Amino acid sequence: MNSVLYIVLAVVGFFVVLQLYIRLSTFSKKGKVIEEVPGVLGSEISSGKKLLIYFYTTSCAACKRMTPVIDKLNKEFENIRKVNLAEDMAVGKIFGVMGTPSTVIVEGGEVESFLLGAKTEAALRKLLG
Repeated sequence: MNSVLYIVLAVVGFFVVLQLYIRLSTFSKKGKVIEEVPGVLGSEISSGKKLLIYFYTTSCAACKRMTPVIDKLNKEFENIRKVNLAEDMAVGKIFGVMGTPSTVIVEGGEVESFLLGAKTEAALRKLLG
């Protein structure tokens, strides 16, 4: 019985440490200069304008809840871009995305804010300005 308890505690501890690592790593991304992003997204980042970049996958449950919110805001704001990591993992690697959904605010060619997890419409509106 004690060995089962130790195994369960070890597994729970591992996942707690992993989540803590992921959360702390998002703080280190702020201020990162973004270089060499391919395609239209790269030229928009190079222009220096403020962009909200939403990273998602179609299999992610939190993404399925957040994507309609992003689509709604995209009709109102011109500076929202969506990146499906299943189709374009290279862009996710450039930004250091470790989980989905992730939301990145880029302004002046550098990361202003990096958020991991689903966000409310109100929180996204606040980020957009």
